[in-house]
Amino acid sequence: MERRFEQQLGILRKKLIQMASIVETAIANAVNSLKERDSELARSVVTHDEQVDVVELEIDKQCIDLLALQQPMAVDLRFITSAMKITNNLERMGDLAVNIAERVIPLNQEPQLKPLIDIPIMANIAQTMVKDSIDAFVNKDTALAQSVYQRDSTVDALNDQIFRELLTYMMEDPGNITRAVHLMFISQHLERIADHSTNIAEEVVYIVKGRVVKHRGHSLNES
Repeated sequence: MERRFEQQLGILRKKLIQMASIVETAIANAVNSLKERDSELARSVVTHDEQVDVVELEIDKQCIDLLALQQPMAVDLRFITSAMKITNNLERMGDLAVNIAERVIPLNQEPQLKPLIDIPIMANIAQTMVKDSIDAFVNKDTALAQSVYQRDSTVDALNDQIFRELLTYMMEDPGNITRAVHLMFISQHLERIADHSTNIAEEVVYIVKGRVVKHRGHSLNES
C-alpha cells in the first residue's frame, strides 16, 4: 500500500513537471513572438493553451483522489495540497503567456514604437524565475526558492520603469497610445508571471520546511 502511494506521488510530481515544461515553452514563445515580431508564433501560443488546461485537470483529480483515499500526513500532505496551488499558478502563467501573445498579434501589424530594451530584460528575469521555481520544487531546494522571490522586486521595478517610459510616449503623441498600451499590458503580464513564480517558490519552502513565508518578508530564518 505504501509503495503504491509513493508511486502515485511520483506520477503526480512528473505531471507537475510536464505542466511546467508546457508553460515555460508558452512563455518563451510568447516573448520570442514579440522580440522577433512573429505573429504565427504568437498564434501558436494561443492555440496550444488547451494542453495546460488538460494537464491541470488531471493533476487536480489525482490530488483529490490521493487526499480522499490515502489520507496522507505531514510532508506528504503538504506536498499534495501545495501541488494543487502550484498547478493553479502554472495555469495562470499559461493564461498570461496567451495574453501576451494576443497583444503581440495586433502590435506586430504596426510599426515598432521603440527598440525593445527593458521588456526583454524583464522577460528574461521572469522566465528564469519560472524555471528556478520549478527546479527548486523538483530538488526541494529552499535556497533556490528564496533566490526566486528575492528577484521579484527587480521585476516590479522594471515594470514601473516601463510604465513611466511608455506614458511619456503616449503624452508626446496620441498616435502612440495603442502601441504603448499593448506594451504596458505585456509588461504587466510579465510582472504577474514573476508573481506566480514567487508563489511557487513559497510553496517549496512550505513543502520542505512546513513554514509559511507569505507576508513575512520572505526570510527562511524565521521560526
